[in-house]
Amino acid sequence: MAKNMTIHLKVWRQAGPEAPGRLVDYTVKEANEHMSFLELLDVLNEQLIKEEAEPIEFDNDCREGICGSCGLMVGGTAHGPQPRTAVCQLHMRHYNDGDTIVVEPWRAAAFPLIKDLVVDRTAFDRIVAAGGYISATTGGAADANALPIAKEKADAAMDFASCIGCGACVAACPNSSASLFTAAKIAHLALLPQGHPERTRRVVNMVDQMEKEGFGDCSNHAECEAVCPKGISIAGIATMRREYMKAMLSS
Repeated sequence: MAKNMTIHLKVWRQAGPEAPGRLVDYTVKEANEHMSFLELLDVLNEQLIKEEAEPIEFDNDCREGICGSCGLMVGGTAHGPQPRTAVCQLHMRHYNDGDTIVVEPWRAAAFPLIKDLVVDRTAFDRIVAAGGYISATTGGAADANALPIAKEKADAAMDFASCIGCGACVAACPNSSASLFTAAKIAHLALLPQGHPERTRRVVNMVDQMEKEGFGDCSNHAECEAVCPKGISIAGIATMRREYMKAMLSS
């Protein structure tokens, strides 16, 4: 049987990017331990609608920790206190009856706030569009074993490719750096033979675009790795830097 809980929330409310914002107190008395954090916000919004108050805006889609649409600061931590867990998969069993939780949006100049807990993360799309793809025409799909790839490289590439682009790395970094996100996109292609023909152009274009978007520099705090819901290693940032140096020296 589900354990009923009362949860107190302090939620950031802001009508728009130019409007003043503030934390507003709410209480959800119909929470239970099996709810995800986003379901808790759903219950709160149903409560607000019944009270004829404006519901809270927040991003979400798959709610399975796959799409990267969700992104909140929960209790001062990107995605909340549970390691390697997107906020949509954070469950209320990790909290106690009567807890007070502060909920805020990602805070970064390159992620301008839209409304309440929603920020504009299209800067990530522009970084990927700058080179995070393979443009060669390959025809039909080749046999999976036709191109031998060492297992350690294939595994590392898959680890980097697991990035869901949620933006937690930026929100957690004291410099608001997007280095882990950009590095993951660069490293997974740099490790595979399919990505080699465009690797020089790719790393230069993507790193340059990252800087144009206004993200800060990486100074190895490793907060990005700590909050990443997929546990992506900062080793990818070292790979990105090596790739960039090689590209500069060869140009």
